[in-house]
Amino acid sequence: MEKRAIQRGRPTGATTFESEPARAFGAAVVAARSEDGIAQEALAHMAGIERSHMGKIERGEHAPTLVLILRIARALGRSAGELILETEARLSGTWPETKD
Repeated sequence: MEKRAIQRGRPTGATTFESEPARAFGAAVVAARSEDGIAQEALAHMAGIERSHMGKIERGEHAPTLVLILRIARALGRSAGELILETEARLSGTWPETKD
C-alpha cells in the first residue's frame, strides 16, 4: 500500500470559503501596514511569505492560517490579538451573530 503525499491547505473536498472575514482581515493588515509606512513586498519578506501570497491575503482572496496570522502580526510589531480585534471591528454589522 502506497502512502499518500501530505497536501497543505484545506481538506480534500472542502468547498466553503468565508470571504467576509478574509476581506476584513486583509483590510486590517493593509491599514496597519500603511500606518507604519511598510511596502507590501517588505512586509511579506519580514513575515516570510511570498509577496503574491501576501497580496491574496490583503485582498481577502485567501484566509490565512494561524501561523501566517502570527507571522504577519510579528512583522507588523503587533499582537495577533490586535489584528483580530481590528478584523472583528471591520466585521461589525456584516457578520452574523452567534447564538449562545
